[in-house]
Amino acid sequence: MCSSPNGDADTNGVQEMVAVETRQNGMNGSRARNGTAHHHGANGHSFGTQHHNPYAPRASDFLNNVCNFKIIESTLREGEQFANSFFDTDTKIAIAKALDNFGVEYLELTSPAASEQSRRDCEAICKLGLKAKILTHIRCHMDDARIAVETGVDGVDVVIGTSSFLREFSHGKDMSYITKIAIEVINFVKSKGIEVRFSTEDSFRSDLVDLLSIYQTVDKIGVDRVGIADTVGCANPRQVYELVRTLRGVVGCDIEIHLHNDTGMAIANAYTALEAGATHIDTSVLGIGERVGITPLGGLVACLYAANPEYVKSKYNLGMLREIENLVAEAVEVNVPFSNPITGYVAFTHKAGIHAKAILNNPSTYEILKPEDFGLTRYVSIGHRLTGWNAVKSRVEQLGLQLSDDEVKDATAKIKELADVRTQSMDDVDSLLRVYHSGIQSGALEVGQKETLDRLLREHRATQLGTA
Repeated sequence: MCSSPNGDADTNGVQEMVAVETRQNGMNGSRARNGTAHHHGANGHSFGTQHHNPYAPRASDFLNNVCNFKIIESTLREGEQFANSFFDTDTKIAIAKALDNFGVEYLELTSPAASEQSRRDCEAICKLGLKAKILTHIRCHMDDARIAVETGVDGVDVVIGTSSFLREFSHGKDMSYITKIAIEVINFVKSKGIEVRFSTEDSFRSDLVDLLSIYQTVDKIGVDRVGIADTVGCANPRQVYELVRTLRGVVGCDIEIHLHNDTGMAIANAYTALEAGATHIDTSVLGIGERVGITPLGGLVACLYAANPEYVKSKYNLGMLREIENLVAEAVEVNVPFSNPITGYVAFTHKAGIHAKAILNNPSTYEILKPEDFGLTRYVSIGHRLTGWNAVKSRVEQLGLQLSDDEVKDATAKIKELADVRTQSMDDVDSLLRVYHSGIQSGALEVGQKETLDRLLREHRATQLGTA
């Protein structure tokens, strides 16, 4: 499904792009054009002066967990709630193994109480011997808990709705009942010697006093984590920060957060939650889940990489991200979006002339992520009206042609002229450059001889048609 070098299915633009080496560490050696030595910045890119990373956590934020977090990967639970999802056992195992190789700390599976096949799949994944801990997600109900603990999971994630909406229109229970059943289920799971998390559902539309009261209660009886859920995607970063920070002050256990993306806030909210003291973030591959899904694994990784690339590289096998996303995209019959962080096919493509010039000199000018760290390639698109002569010069050098700067600028003007009619493919650009170079070398062409160049191009096309 995804034939693009960077993983998307639609690659019409790739033929007009060229993979580039920067002038710092590619064809022009390891020094910049002015000859000064370079050092490595926060993203591993080279530049002349050491810069402070503005995205890094501040030392004063003593509760900040941006550099001390765990991912609970929920593609095999939340992801099963995506409209297109149907994962058979083999697909679930393939996804579980891929995510484990990537390095996520936890895999969350659909409740074994959901169906007999769900139970068998849960047991099968538990027997794989993965490095990641295996969790299953259940209702706050003793019947579900009894089934869950028999599957071999490392932990059970318990959830119940606490907002007035869910108490009235979903399960119909009051907070006294919720507290009572939560204590019963948690104590039962703990008695089996496995992890237990208790989460409220629709946390951001629940009463704050109700939330803090039940979280304090379960914390006192030894729950491993409490969970906050933005079930309808209504929260903004300030609300997330305030709730997590408040909760951090009243419980001593870990804090997990589950964020839906209905208003496009899931990645920002996840990052803010870590800043406020959360320890665990729920994700799914490509963000798939109920409605428009939850925090996407790749987007969160991109955000956290910007804050501390070395830490993220040490935790996760970043080169596997594209493979995982393609695997899940194929399973649910969608394409990896062109705008997807990191793996979208234009994620590391540069088009405008001023961008291309700077990228060729120093990638940090227009990239906060380093494509090589994700096993991907940087591209400069040159067959269009916005192209610049520096980008064309880079292609000339890659083709092994000898042209002066004035000659490259003259060839670039012709590319722009043709691209005003239609975008030029990479083959179109290469043919023009070779014809231009041949004309210069033979003496048949000089800079500024537009009619001569047009004639040479016509003759070249006629020759090509004659030999076709």
